[in-house]
Amino acid sequence: MKSTSCPAYAQNICEILHFPAFSYACRQIFFFCAMLAILAGQASAQADSAKIAEDALAPGDRIIFGTIGEASNLISYLSTDSASHEIASLIFVAPLRYNKDLEPEPWAAETWSIEDNGKRMRFTLRKGILWEDGQELTAEDVAFTYRVVTDPATASPYAEDFLRVKEFKVLDRYSFEVTYEHFFTRAVASWMNPILPRHILEGQNIRNTPFSRRPIGAGPYRLKAWESGSRISLEASPAYFEGAPNIKEVVYRIIPDDATMFMETRAGRLDVMNLSPLQYLRQSSGPFWEREFRKYQYLASVYIFLGFNLEHPFFSDLKVRKAISQAINRQDLVQGVLLGLGVAAFGPFKPGSWAYHPTLKPVSQDFAAAKKLLKEAGFTPGKNGILERQGKPLSFTILTNQGNEQRILTATVIQSQLAKIGVDARIRTVEWAAFIREFVNKGRFDAVILGWTIPQDPDIFQIWHSSQAHDGGLNFIHYRNPALDRLLEEARATPNQQARVAMYAKIQEILAEDQPYCFLFVPYALPIVQSRFQGISPALAGIMYNFDKWWVPRAQQRYKLTE
Repeated sequence: MKSTSCPAYAQNICEILHFPAFSYACRQIFFFCAMLAILAGQASAQADSAKIAEDALAPGDRIIFGTIGEASNLISYLSTDSASHEIASLIFVAPLRYNKDLEPEPWAAETWSIEDNGKRMRFTLRKGILWEDGQELTAEDVAFTYRVVTDPATASPYAEDFLRVKEFKVLDRYSFEVTYEHFFTRAVASWMNPILPRHILEGQNIRNTPFSRRPIGAGPYRLKAWESGSRISLEASPAYFEGAPNIKEVVYRIIPDDATMFMETRAGRLDVMNLSPLQYLRQSSGPFWEREFRKYQYLASVYIFLGFNLEHPFFSDLKVRKAISQAINRQDLVQGVLLGLGVAAFGPFKPGSWAYHPTLKPVSQDFAAAKKLLKEAGFTPGKNGILERQGKPLSFTILTNQGNEQRILTATVIQSQLAKIGVDARIRTVEWAAFIREFVNKGRFDAVILGWTIPQDPDIFQIWHSSQAHDGGLNFIHYRNPALDRLLEEARATPNQQARVAMYAKIQEILAEDQPYCFLFVPYALPIVQSRFQGISPALAGIMYNFDKWWVPRAQQRYKLTE
């Protein structure tokens, strides 16, 4: 019978000591030796635990990300590309942020509250948060940021959120209050945007400042080097108020080609990349990959679309847009481009989210209906099978970013499908920064294949409202619909979620009817990470929400970095 007072590792010893033939003297000697062994075992276990803890807390190493696109501007209020926002999120802090469960939590704020039925918010910042130059971050920095974003000269595509503020009041060195005239659904999310340093930027032209490429932040990392077209390097900030991150250096290597990026990952020259479905399913299996990497899979908070320039003479015609949409087989795209790792889309919301329409379905392919619509729009067969109207062939260019094989393949499939209804679609790819700066932002395109991040709150005012249809605005296709405008305005001012569900359902129905985009699919995110990185804990927010807590055991650190 085992003694319940013995620890698990000593049960066998306890059984020997209770055996009748064992003499008292022998028991005493054995007990003494056994206890020495137990104590030695405990000491060894404690030493092992201490070593593990030391490894876990040992800062060091470098992590190298692969990115197709180069950041354009590290002042987030001026950039619309994901590359810029991702890097800026490591350099700056905001009053609030989302936690792993996509719930708002304080970050630079120590406390925050919502009062007066959601029309007033109060924040108290943490004391002792330092900018990289040693100056303390205060409520005056937040006030300055608010003024910069709402200044018409800044022309920020995100200004609308802050223009909803009726009054911004600094209460003391660390506290501020914002008051809204009406309830505003994005009030909380607005204060998840970065705080800018007043003492550096005040008096500068925010649209033409070296700060956009040499920022001074208060976040977990600071800019170390920016080699245009090659890499952007960050280093852990010892001044970060939550403690310097464990990984000492972060490098974003700019590799505008998925295949090259994959080869660099396979060769050990990259630590993190987003795999294509082909790479995920067929090219990254086997003992080597299982030993050296960990793969993750979850439905991404992004949708891919074919967007029309509605000022183009063809695409201002609803029948043409509908015909093109009906010629596209979205299930073919999901199976052929994504190899099944995605979901066909009909609108701008994530499947399963509360705003997602309960009955709408993706547009079905129907060549006969598409041809009928084009005939009604005045197109007749012309040379080489291409439809014409008033002597002009139905020919246009699909623009997308260079190196993004998923989007290029999507364009190729669409090109083939449109040819079957007499539409000549050509494909052009452009380097990412030029694609955004010179074409998308300036409306210099016929049609584009792009993706939008799906926000946690379904407010899509900035992308679809008529007021945002200007150069540099997020409504770069110049879509205008007064009925949709009214719904967008009402939905963002309504606190009742069930009422908002009905409004967003109607919004999705209007977009389905107007087809300003051909909504294509929501892909799975397929990140791969080198296996030496620890502390990764997948959650609703993905895997990057706790990046500053990732670490590498000392023995596995590849790069010995000096101070």
